[in-house]
Amino acid sequence: MTEAIRYEHLKTCRQSGARLGRIHTPHGVIDTPIFMPVGTLATVKMMSPEELKEMDAQIILSNTYHLWLRPGEDLVEEAGGLHTFMNWDRPMLTDSGGFQVFSLSDLRDIDEEGVRFRNHISGERLFLSPEKAVHIQQSLGADIIMAFDECPPYPASYAYMRDSVARTSRWAERCLKAHDGNNGQQALFGIIQGGEYEDLRRESVEDLVSLDFPGYAIGGLSVGEPKSVMNEVLEQTTQHLPTDKPRYLMGVGSADALIDGTIRGVDMFDCVLPTRIGRNGTCMTSEGRKVIRNASFARDFRPIDEACGCYACRNYSRAYIRHLIKSKEAFGFRLTSYHNLYFLIELMRKVRQAIKEDRLLDFRASFFEQYGFNRPDAKNF
Repeated sequence: MTEAIRYEHLKTCRQSGARLGRIHTPHGVIDTPIFMPVGTLATVKMMSPEELKEMDAQIILSNTYHLWLRPGEDLVEEAGGLHTFMNWDRPMLTDSGGFQVFSLSDLRDIDEEGVRFRNHISGERLFLSPEKAVHIQQSLGADIIMAFDECPPYPASYAYMRDSVARTSRWAERCLKAHDGNNGQQALFGIIQGGEYEDLRRESVEDLVSLDFPGYAIGGLSVGEPKSVMNEVLEQTTQHLPTDKPRYLMGVGSADALIDGTIRGVDMFDCVLPTRIGRNGTCMTSEGRKVIRNASFARDFRPIDEACGCYACRNYSRAYIRHLIKSKEAFGFRLTSYHNLYFLIELMRKVRQAIKEDRLLDFRASFFEQYGFNRPDAKNF
């Protein structure tokens, strides 16, 4: 079977050990490390596909669970797949829906076959199995899809996590058997679990690597654990992963976590954070987060970030954007969302350049100092 994707390693940073690479997909090449905007319901909130291209988003993510509920994978397939449906001709990734099943429904029953739970919109009883998750994602037609995994709570006992890892490995094998590759146009990634337990993470890696997935996602992090724990788990996990395949850290989008994850060998990141906080009037800037809706910006006629070249910063002031947000005008939320996405995409471009020049640790030190991570209140960033 033709491989749908191929990872090309370009360089290892001599200073940090971070990887510079490319992922070749049916819809184009992705420069890594990369941040992927999240388009849950086949749209990145507040953004058009044309705006995402304008800011050079190379790949976006959509959500299997939500698209399964509405409009339904059959309708999307009839439209020609997600790329055609939403007018996006660049690479796309869909998650398996596992995280949403475990996070949105309080009433769920897990057994070897899958998960029974209630639709968070209608209350209808639903069942999602590894085979069903793969079927839905094949119908959606993304370039990269995810195996269905169990997403355990944090914290979880060692005994619970041990059983969960074993089940996730068995489900991963079933996903592989169910996946036909969409004629070489789609790659299925396995998802590593194990919580904060080093031996269980290693066991999960060994199980999934033995199944020879074309890429590996790291799940179960950024779920409430301290960042020091997340970084330690990443170091323990990535050292056991193949060097010739992409590594994807799921659900991470803060600036510090993107840089620290890259240093620990991660290639791909995604998160709703930039658009979520943007809709609350909060902006990521080169000097840290700024809550533009605050009264202190009412007569501030500077751009959101004087060091930023995005559309919002080139054309509008903090005072104007604050006025829009306080007035609940959608354009204000569009501008803050645009800026935040641009900020993270541009940050990763700078990270790739720093890797190329063997100075990523120096870049990290400078960025952290300017952004404010070294201040006593850094936990708020």
